[in-house]
Order: sequence, then structure tokens, then C-alpha cells
Amino acid sequence: MKELLDKWYKNHALVYKVLLLTFTTLFIVYLFPKTGKFRYNFEKGKPWQSENLYAPFNFAIKKTESELSKEQKEIEVNSAIYFDIDVEVKNKVLDSYKDKFSEVIYDSIGNFYNNSLVFKHGKDLLDKLYLNGIADLGNNYSNNKPIVIVKNNTVEKELRYGEIVAKSQLPSTIEDHFNSKVTIDYKNKMISLFYDIIVPNLTVNENLTNRTKEEQLSQISETRGSIEVDQLIISKGQVVEEEEFIILNSLKSEYESQVWNSANYNWVLVAYTLLVALALLMLLLFLRKYRLEVFLNNTKVTFIFFNIMVMILLTTLVINYNSEYIYVVPLCILPLVLKAFFDARLGLFSHVLTVLLLGFIVPNSYEYMFLQIIAGIVTILTVSELYKRANLFISVGQITLIYIIAYFAFFVIHEGQVTSIKWENFGLFILGGLATLFVQPLIYIYEKIFGLVSDVSLLELSDTNTKLLKELSNKAPGTFHHSLNVANLAEASANEIGANAMLVRVGALYHDIGKMRNPTYFTENQSTGINPHDELSNKESAKIIIEHTIRGIEIAKRNNLPDRVIDFIRTHHGTSSVYYFYMKEKAENEDADIAHFSYPGPKPFSKETAILMMCDSVEAASKSLKEPTTTKINDFVENIINKQMETGQFLNANITFKEIEAIKKVLKLKLANIYHLRIEYPE
Repeated sequence: MKELLDKWYKNHALVYKVLLLTFTTLFIVYLFPKTGKFRYNFEKGKPWQSENLYAPFNFAIKKTESELSKEQKEIEVNSAIYFDIDVEVKNKVLDSYKDKFSEVIYDSIGNFYNNSLVFKHGKDLLDKLYLNGIADLGNNYSNNKPIVIVKNNTVEKELRYGEIVAKSQLPSTIEDHFNSKVTIDYKNKMISLFYDIIVPNLTVNENLTNRTKEEQLSQISETRGSIEVDQLIISKGQVVEEEEFIILNSLKSEYESQVWNSANYNWVLVAYTLLVALALLMLLLFLRKYRLEVFLNNTKVTFIFFNIMVMILLTTLVINYNSEYIYVVPLCILPLVLKAFFDARLGLFSHVLTVLLLGFIVPNSYEYMFLQIIAGIVTILTVSELYKRANLFISVGQITLIYIIAYFAFFVIHEGQVTSIKWENFGLFILGGLATLFVQPLIYIYEKIFGLVSDVSLLELSDTNTKLLKELSNKAPGTFHHSLNVANLAEASANEIGANAMLVRVGALYHDIGKMRNPTYFTENQSTGINPHDELSNKESAKIIIEHTIRGIEIAKRNNLPDRVIDFIRTHHGTSSVYYFYMKEKAENEDADIAHFSYPGPKPFSKETAILMMCDSVEAASKSLKEPTTTKINDFVENIINKQMETGQFLNANITFKEIEAIKKVLKLKLANIYHLRIEYPE
């Protein structure tokens, strides 16, 4: 059991990475569509680039949206209106007509013949109006609209809308009837009478009308015709015309949306899992080979995987809502964030892998991948010194412009013209660019959650008015001045070889904060001429000097300095020795052990920490130069750095001989400027 626990402890970091890889893979696969993906890309009006395509199975040809919309409109226009008829209304109106006629219509000279004739004309009109019925509807329908008269839930008759009388038609119908039948006196009285007695006998049965229309709409077939298995769909080189385009879309839709059986479903999941795991494994292998420091830090690996998952999740949510808004997702935040915390190469590598994974779910995957990869490259190339806000705005503008140019080019390639371009898509790119600006607060949030440090935080730490640096300047002013000089030398050296100048400057400012514990034991702080080492043994003196790195780490952690800064405190002396006290001890004791006079390390393990070691040693030792000249300074710098190389201090740092020579050149020039060396003019 103990052996198993020991083995687990030794390999727990690797086990964690395996679990992280597994979880991330399953999470991404869960977001992916669970059907097969159509293997062919095609566009209307373009030649078919693949081999001859034969139908892999029987499938129906789906109607287009316009065809379905047309059929729906036809049903809307031609669906019948159902009316309930009240047969009692006509009898009541006739009775009312008989009763009121004698009251309203009379002949002043007692001509009964005229009265009976007018009565007949009125009754004829009533019979005509109620022949098919009067509907309480406006004249809003065409005369060909089907009408169904229902009596006691039984169809009485089927008509056209023009065969019934709409209430809105009554005035003109009554007036036209009496114009040619009676005199003006009778006409006005009869019209007034009819207005009083006419009552519609048809009312719309909304429930039956709507139910019938819905049934007709539901019976619309979404397909027209079918393609048999092994039937030739399109030949290689054939232009994809309208009909072929519809058939290909039908095949694609059928292929991606058909009901998958359990075996097919499981195979699709396995295939997605393999591809996603393979992509993420490539990321881990990249970290292990080129970014070992990141690979060994599980927090940093988790951070990278987390950002990839977030970007895939956001893109999936947008696609599920409306794929037209896909370019609003600020995918370029991913390389920006990773570049801010790590480096450009890792940021671009992770971005490309993420885009490749998104190619499984986005429409027009080739166009999307091309745009996003180009945008990611532009992001890496243009965004430098993210802590400068103007740089971020300029870079976002450049990224947005690249999106617009690339989209415009793709549209012209697809359509062959620009008249029908969707200008609103450019607005989506602008929105995506504006969303990219969220990277600044996002970096701050990530710093707090994952304990990472970016150039923005480094800029804040480089302020000499911070509490810790002010304390250093008060307790150890000589050390503070030394740190400022080292920071200037280190920053110039880092700029010369393309290292992180901001990081090395901050590391230089804080590398000697451990000297605050016993400041007078270090020569730069001895202003009174009294040397406390005179009262100590050589070993005790060496111990106090060596312990300033340990004390510095303790102070840094107590003040929550980032690990990247603490690395400079830990490594700036590497495994070198306190040579002065060692030689004094050796003069007194031939058997002196150099291990008692050596720093515990570790040695520098990056370009930046190696730069600090060189600059720190050169600046500190330069105080001992007497009457410096250019030759003396050159030999001085060469001797110090060559000795560090001979003792293997830079073996763990990824720094080249060429870069070390460039740093030597910078240090020689800077020291010459510090000591104001000038040529000697002849008298």
C-alpha cells in the first residue's frame, strides 16, 4: 500500500494532466453535434470539386423555404371560412318587414296598387339578401374565397365569398335595388326601413375555420420527389445549379439529422473523442517539449485548457442561438490572454488548435477557420506591450480590419459580385472587435483566480512608490540605488536580445529586498565606515550574505509578490560563492569547504533570470573599479560573465552564446556611459 501511495505521489502531476485531458475532451465532445458530418463542401453556381456523387441511400428531396412559404400562402388565401347560419333570422326580418311597412310606406292618395308593388319589390330584395345569407364581415376577402355554411354542425352548402352579402355591402345593394324599382319618395323610405330591419344571419365559426386551416397547413409535404440509392446526383466538374443544390442540401440534411441507432451514435462519439483528445494531446506535447516550465505547473496547464473550453462553449452557444452571429464571439481574446501570461508562440499554437476544433461545428468551416487563424496571427504580430492601452485599441482595429477584408474577399469569390453583399455582417465584426477589449478586465480576473502575473501587473510592480520598494529605499538606500542601476542595465540587455524587458526590470527592482533584514552588513549601505563583518568569523559573514536570498523570498511571499518575480530573488546568485570571505577563510585554513560559502541556488532557468545574474554581478563589482577606462571596463565585464559561464550558471537557461555576447556589449556601453568615459584630447 505504501509503495502504491509513493508511486501516486511521484506521478500525481502526470495523473492530474491525464484527468484534465479526459475531462476537457468529454466536455468539448458533449458540446459537439452528435450526428455524422457531411463530408462534402459545395456552393451554388460553382463546379462540383469531388468525385461523382451517387446516392448512399434513398432520400426525399426537400422543398426550399420559398416553396414551403408559397404553399402556406396559398392555403392562407384559399382556406374556407366557416359560417354558422341562424335560419330564424330571415323569418323574423320578414315579420318585421310586414309590420313596419304599413307604418312607414303609404300612398297619400290611397293608391293600394302602388303600395302593394313597392311591398313586392322589398320582399324580393329580402329574398335575394337571405338567399345565401348576410355575413357580419367587412368586404376584406376576394370573391373566390371558399365559404362553408354550417347548420347545426352540419354543412348546409358550399359557396364563394362573392355569393353571400357582406354587411359592408348592404348600403350599395339596397340603394341599387330600389333605384330602378320605385320613385324617389318610396326609395328613401324603403332604404330607411331596410336599415332598421336587416340583421345578419351568418356568423363566423372561428374555431372550425382555424382548425381546418391548421389541418391543411399540417398536411403540407416538406418534400417533393425522391432519389433512389445509387442514383447519380452530380458529376465531377458539373456546375451546382438550383436543382442540384436543392438535392445536395436534402442529402446533407438527411445525413446529419437522420435517426441514428445506438451503434452509429456511439461510433460518432468515439470518433469525436479521438480527434479532440488528439488535438489536446498535441498541446500537452508542445508544452512538454518547448514550455517545460508551463507543463510542470498544473495551475498553468489548467488555465490554458480552461480558456480553450470557454471559447468553444461561447461559440457553441452562439451557434445554437443563431449562427449568423458567430463572428461576434471574440475568439482573439484567447491568444491575447495566453500571450499576456506566457508568450506569443504558445498563444498562437493554442488558438490554432481551438479553431481546428471549432471547425467541426461551425457553418462554412473552411471560411471560418481561415478568417480566425489569420486574425489570430495578426493578434500575435500586432499586440505588444498589452499594458499600454493605446496598443490594444490599435491592435483591435487592425484585427477588425483583417476580418472585414477577408470576409469581403470570400464573398466576392463566392458570389462574383458585390451588389448583394450583407453590410450588416461588417457590424458583427466591429462588435466582435469591441468585445475583444474585454481582455483587459479579464486578465485582471484571471490574475486573481489563478495567481498568474501579466505585464499589466508587472507595470504596477515597477512603480518605485510601492510600499515594499519605499521600505527598501528607507532601510537600505544603497541597495535600492543598486537595484535601480541593475534594473536599467537588465532592461536594456533584455531589449537587445528580445527577452521580456518588463519582467526582468521588475525582478531587478526586487531581487535584493532580503538585504532589508541586515542592511549594514552589505557594503553599499555602510555609510559610516564601520564594517560589522570585522567582528564576525568568515563563515558567519558568508552566512549573513547568503541568507539575503532566503530572507528576500520570505519578504516577497509575505507581500504577495508573484512567483515569476520571486524566481529572480531565488536565482540571481545561482550556486556561486561569496568569494571574498572564502579566500579569507582559505588563507587561514587550507581545508576550508567552499560549500559553506556558496549560495544554495537554483541556477537561472530563463533568459530573464540569466540576464539579472549578469547585470547584478557586473553592477556590484563595478564599484571597485579604480580609474576606469574603456579597456578596463571591457576586460572587467568579460572576466565576470566568463567566470559565470565557466561555473555552469547558465546551463539551465535557454540563452545562447550569441545572446550573451550581445548582453556583454550592452553592459560595456552602459558602464562606459555611467563613468562618463571620454577620449583624451592632446594639450
